[in-house]
Formats: sequence, structure tokens, C-alpha cells
Amino acid sequence: GLLLMPPRTFAMGNPEAHWNNCRYLFSGSTEIGGQEHLYIETQGAYCFPMENGSLMVYSSTQSPTAVQRAIAKVLGLSMHNVQVDVTRLGGAFGGKEDQATIWACLASLASHLLQKPVKLVLSRHDDLRMTGKRHPYSSDFKIGLSEELKILAYEVTYYQNGGAVNDLSPAISDRTLFHTTNAYFIPEVKATLYSCKTNLPPNTAFRGFGGPQGMFVIESAIAKAAKELSIPASIIQEKNLLKENDLFYYGQKARQVNIRKSWKAAFREFRVLQKQKEIKTFNQENKLIKKGVALMPVTFGISFTATMLNQARALVHVYTDGSVGVSTGVIEMGQGVNTKMVQVAAKMFGIDAVRIKIESTNTTRVANTSPTAASTGADLNGQALMVACKAIVQRLKKVAADINGKKTGKIELHDEQVFDEGKATGISWDKLITEAYSRRVNLTETGHYATPIIYFDKEKGQGHPFAYHVYGTAVITAKVDCLRGTYEMEEVQIIHDFGKSMNPVIDTGQAEGAVVQGIGYMTMEELAYDKSGKLLSNSLSTYKVPDIYSLPKVLVIKPLKAAGHKLAVLRSKAVGEPPLMYGLGAYFAIQNAVRAFNPGFDAFDAPITPEKVLMGLYGKIKNKGQKNS
Repeated sequence: GLLLMPPRTFAMGNPEAHWNNCRYLFSGSTEIGGQEHLYIETQGAYCFPMENGSLMVYSSTQSPTAVQRAIAKVLGLSMHNVQVDVTRLGGAFGGKEDQATIWACLASLASHLLQKPVKLVLSRHDDLRMTGKRHPYSSDFKIGLSEELKILAYEVTYYQNGGAVNDLSPAISDRTLFHTTNAYFIPEVKATLYSCKTNLPPNTAFRGFGGPQGMFVIESAIAKAAKELSIPASIIQEKNLLKENDLFYYGQKARQVNIRKSWKAAFREFRVLQKQKEIKTFNQENKLIKKGVALMPVTFGISFTATMLNQARALVHVYTDGSVGVSTGVIEMGQGVNTKMVQVAAKMFGIDAVRIKIESTNTTRVANTSPTAASTGADLNGQALMVACKAIVQRLKKVAADINGKKTGKIELHDEQVFDEGKATGISWDKLITEAYSRRVNLTETGHYATPIIYFDKEKGQGHPFAYHVYGTAVITAKVDCLRGTYEMEEVQIIHDFGKSMNPVIDTGQAEGAVVQGIGYMTMEELAYDKSGKLLSNSLSTYKVPDIYSLPKVLVIKPLKAAGHKLAVLRSKAVGEPPLMYGLGAYFAIQNAVRAFNPGFDAFDAPITPEKVLMGLYGKIKNKGQKNS
């Protein structure tokens, strides 16, 4: 078949040379489907001409600079003649990182040629049919374990469905390869990925960005081994969890590793051993209702895998009345990042949040923005904002020290007052700003931030691509009706590494939404195409997403007690993507429940819809390439 790019291989050691050293060998294949973003606001753009042949563009995009660059190229303009502005999005989930560009280009082309305002907004039906989805993958694996159940070697080949042309498939391929081993240390690993050209619209970014597809295969391999050895998968999982200073197979050393801490906390907090015993007893006593439990450890790297994107800028104005205007490159799309930017500025200046206004994201005010993606929006832009605020604060402290009659001193700003060595000086924020302006002190500043320490050599497949990792463990319980093939998610209980959360309400809400989106991906969100590539599941009557009736009966997310990371803004770790991976555990919880009824069920084919469950219960799903020795 045709490929969108040359195959990629990452490796550490040589699994082929170690198969003979393994006490147990298992191999098999997996299938994992795509997923529709289903943002509330569909794709769209509004453009109008301005003077001197320039263009103003309001675009529903996660990547204002990408839209600006594409429009300039299409129209033959310089980028400074195209101004892109984004106030907020009605959702995105990655679907507007790259795919918003074409609609903005179409509207801009018409506006430029007609010299009139043009608005282009897709209907829901057109949006579903014309946009790319999460990449489906077909994968083959081989895993080798020691007598003590240590994973000694692992080999995997991914076949990624990229669609008709390259969108973000190369970058998504990288993240799949980076997350091949999930939360486990495996000394011998080889992972190869083929990005296949097909007759579908180009598939694109989606929350997790290839990470879930990679993690699903290693979890399937462990589940396969556990089934054949007649033990819970959690035994193999626990024995192979990362430890401090272990090497990820792409060369980065694991630091500040919290995965074992979260695992132990989950076992303790959620009584996992007792739960496993109770479920075993329940299944023995009930013939037609079965339960299953699965644990899902998660280790997710935070940074763009394209190193150059790990940069951001901010622009801050302090006005003479003491109010503050903030512009950054981050896009608010419902994740609460603007609230976090307000918190950062308020903390840096020591003022009330009501004084701060977050401006729209605009390519004239803040140029060369990175996409709001890869869970980096708050970290990159928050750090840039801190740089800008810090510079202004330093100037204000000099003014305050001068007013207070001291050349030196420990001047601090908080509670809208100036403090010197912990004592109030009687100088208010308003007075300080007025005095600074009268002394012609600069009250405007730009901040630039570039994530330090990260690099990656794509030729060698080695480096330090991530600023830090987010860790956590989920315990998921499912109940299956063995007559109808239907199921319920009974409990989803999670210990999650938020770091030092700067806004627990926002972070917990983001985690809850991500988990449900992940469960939907694993259970019910099934895309269907005809042979010509036409989408058949092109409406909400044919594409099912989680609703209030399919939510877990119990959803608990407890923060792991952790110190955070210095490269996370205010030590508050990224929260956008990592919790989605917990949803993978829903597949294995349902699978375990089905196996309690039909021990021969051995398929790894997500989403595990009620149809597949029913066929699995009664042996209608044949093993596809499942082998073991």
C-alpha cells in the first residue's frame, strides 16, 4: 500500500536477540478506531478586507499563526498583512489545530477577491463529513516475560490510517512511538510505525495525539499475557512500573517519577484487592450479570514533540488606573486557561483578579504563536506571562523602595499594597502605579519563554523530548448484561498527579471530561465508512457519544500528594490530555467481565460496542492473528 511518509522506528536494545531469554512469549494484534471531535462550535471563519490590501480574519482555530501563514501563502501576501484574531472557541479537542486552516483560507480568498466581508461556517453535517478524525490504528505486538513476570522484551508494529494526505500524522506518529511503553520500564524495545495513505479525509490531532493508540497496544499485550497465565493483569503491571532514573526507551531518564506512588495510593484508597475478591464472588453467584475490574496506569509526556514549538510570548500593559491588560498566544476553548492566566498575573502583581483583563489572541499583538495543543498552553504562555510581569514588578519595586526612602530592602507586592521586610508601607497599588508613571517608568513589557532542557534527535530516535511527565492510576469497574451485551461503567476511581494545582476546580473538571471522552472512545464512539471512504456515521443519530445515562455511576478523582514540577507554571502540572488515557481501562474492565462469562474471549478491538460484547459473550468474534507460545 501507499505510505504518507517513510516508516519510523524507535528502539532501545534488540528484542529479537532476547526472545530466547524469555520464559513466556505472547503475540497478537489489536485494532483501535478513530474518534469524532464533536466540538459544539463547528469549523468557521469571518474575514473582511482592510486598507492597503491587508485582511482581518476571525477564525475558530487553535493555531492563529498557522492560519495567518496559510492565508498569506494562498493570497501571495506577507504575513504582516494578515491579522488573525481569536476570542475563544466553542470546543476543539485538537480538531482545530490544523484543520481550521482550510476554511479560513477559503473565506479569505473570497473576501480578498470580492473585497467584501465573507463568513464561512460549516453545518454540523458538513463538518462531520469533511473533517479528519482521530487516527485509527491496526497493530501487531510480541511481548516476552521472565519467570518473575518482568517484561524483558517488547516489539510492536503500528499501521496508522493517515487519510488521503498528511495533516499532523508525522507528529502524531512521534507521540505514539514515545508512548509505546506507557508507564513501564522495558529494557529491550522496538517500535515501528507505518503511516498509511487511504481514501479518508486526512486524519488529525485529537486529545492524546497518538498516545492512546500506543498505550492501548502495550495494555493489550499485558492483558493477553495475563489471560494466558491465568493471573490478573495488575500483577504484571505492578511488577514493571517505572522507577526513578529508569530510562524511557527513547533515551530520556525518568525523574520525579510518581507512578508507583499513584498505584499504591489507588490500591489503598480504593481497596483494590478487596474489590477484586468481591467481583470474583459476584461472578460466581451470578450467571447472567458479570463484573470486571481493570487498572490503568498512565505516564504521559508534556511538551510538543516538535521542539521548536515549545516557546511562547506575552504582552502586558499596566494602565495608569492600576488595571492590567494581558495578551498571550494561548487559545481559550473551554479548558479555563484564561482564568489561569488571570491567576498568574494576579499572583505576580499581588493584585485582585478583577483588575486584570485577558485580551483576545491576536497575531499583531503576539506574533509567531505556537498552537494551543499538547497540553502545553498554560505552561508555555503562563511562563511567558510570568517573565513579562516579573520585569514590570522589578521596576515597580525600585520605585517603591525609592518612595519608601530605602535604596535596598525586601520590597514585596501583595494584597494591593507595598510591603517592606514584611511590614506595610502605606503605599497602595494605585499610588505605586501613579508614581511610576509620573517618573516615566515603563509599564509595558513583553515576555518570551522557551522550555529549557528539551531536545530530540529524530535520526537516532533518542533525546529528552519532554519537560516532565504526568502520572496517575485509574481503577475502573464495569458490569455486563450477558443476555443483551449491554454494559455499565459502575465505578471510575482515579489518583491523579496534578502537581500543585493552581485551580483545583478547573483541573478536576478537565480531568472528569477527559475521562468520559476516553471512555466514549473505548466503548461507543464507532466511525463507519463505505468502501469509497464516505462517512456513514455522519450525524448524532448514527454516531453515539457519552450522555448522562452512560456516565459512570461513581466518578472519583483524587489528587496525588506531590510537589509539582518547576517547568510547570506555578508547579501546577498540565491537565488537558493525560486523564483521557484512563478511559482505556474501560475496555479492559468490560473485557474482563465478558471473560467471566466466556473465558475464550480474546479480541482487542476498540471500541468495544454492545454488538462486539454480545458476539464476544457467545464466541462469535474469532481471534485475529492471536498467537502465543
